[in-house]
Amino acid sequence: MNTVYRHSPAWKVSWLFVLIAILSLFLADIEIISLEPWQELKRLFLGLLSPDWSNPKEIGEAFLQTLAFAILGVAGGSFFGFLLALIFHWRWVQIACAFIRAIHELFWALIFLQIFGLHPLTGLLAIGLPYAATFAKIYSEILEEGDKSALQAISHDASLISIFFYARLPDLWVHFKTYTLYRLECGLRSSAILGFVGLPTLGYSLSSAFMDGHYSVVWALLLLFYLLIATIRFWVRPALLPIYIIIAPFVISNDSEISLKNMHRFFTEDIIPAPIRNGESLSTIWNWFSDLIITQALPGIVNTLVLTQIALVATGVLALLLFPLISQHFFKPIGRTLGHGLLVVMRSTPEYIIAYILLQLWGPSMFPAIVALALHNGAIIGHLIGRYSSEVELRTDAVKGLNLYFYEVLPRLYGQFLAFLFYRWEIILRESAILGILGIATLGFYIDSSIQELHFDKAIILITITALLNVLVDTLSRYLRAKLRLRTSVDCTSTDDYCTAKG
Repeated sequence: MNTVYRHSPAWKVSWLFVLIAILSLFLADIEIISLEPWQELKRLFLGLLSPDWSNPKEIGEAFLQTLAFAILGVAGGSFFGFLLALIFHWRWVQIACAFIRAIHELFWALIFLQIFGLHPLTGLLAIGLPYAATFAKIYSEILEEGDKSALQAISHDASLISIFFYARLPDLWVHFKTYTLYRLECGLRSSAILGFVGLPTLGYSLSSAFMDGHYSVVWALLLLFYLLIATIRFWVRPALLPIYIIIAPFVISNDSEISLKNMHRFFTEDIIPAPIRNGESLSTIWNWFSDLIITQALPGIVNTLVLTQIALVATGVLALLLFPLISQHFFKPIGRTLGHGLLVVMRSTPEYIIAYILLQLWGPSMFPAIVALALHNGAIIGHLIGRYSSEVELRTDAVKGLNLYFYEVLPRLYGQFLAFLFYRWEIILRESAILGILGIATLGFYIDSSIQELHFDKAIILITITALLNVLVDTLSRYLRAKLRLRTSVDCTSTDDYCTAKG
């Protein structure tokens, strides 16, 4: 590394994060407690050699459900997100959207399950609500940073609708389309993991097959899911979307009914803290809150942050190791094609599914969660940095091998690498919290336990704390990006760089 590079603020911040991660290791529960973890892992990968397609009806229904929830959830989120983007400059809209999108889709699903049960509305709102808040933010940034030169040719007497459709939309359409397509890919992953809370999507079939030890079925489901993600640009066409949206409600419809009585009880009784609901004294209320904070919130926050910081650094290290796989400076076309395929598989598999599989193989600890978060997010950032690296022009006398990596390519990409890593920080925190549902003692563990015990008042408070923690980390991330002058502009063109980094 050259002297300027080693003493830059970005380099110092990097070492600070590494130091925090090392210190976090002393607080982390990292161990493999399964009796034969590697033997079980071998059995899992042997299933890849003989995927089981013997039950096409069950597999087909799982995928249709996954598709339908994703398409309708993203379509609804996109529509309402665009409306919110038009008024996103209002402070209260920004605050509300930041809070809503800070709550993971699975947490929303757990909340709506208590209100609507296994009604399709549970899945649609679990995806659509946080996605609408995300769309509002990104769409507003696209509108704000888009080219406004065409406005000068529009008459001042023209209506706002005419101005938008004739002067703004033609230049912004590609950005809206690309980001929405990317969010549909995210929606497919979100829809898949909704099966882990009971909805009949891919996650439900996957968990059932895994619990029964049918690894060939697991791979059949995963391979079809990878195919679905890889071909998304071919089957998602503007002309076909209306057809999908019309058909999808019939796919997810079931016999479940919404109970107005349950809805009323949830909002007027269940989520009201018990001592307040029972008219207890102030001292009793204080004891209730303090016990919740000390015994659940604080341990959950500490474990969530510990897992997040270790996974964040592991993600960065893995991304730096992976990006040469698709860089033209390090591999020839055949090697880059294989590298690209590997990264697509890694980034297409939701962290929750990876963590679920590894927890079954290695036992409950933070280690499977760290590996899952690093694999998924490391592949995403490695893919982005690899594409950036191919655009770097090298001198004709540039060095080769490790010297090329450390002295020529990496110093030029490091700022962009940190920008993407800080973008993913808040997302990794959100995933760290939700992985608690699998038994890791993050905030999600205490939230899920409270719901299982029908203590919805405690669950809502813990979910609120999770959202506030996410907002805090997102604010710190934006501050560091601004302080280090890392590129943060919106780029939702065909490269998907900004869109993918924001996840």
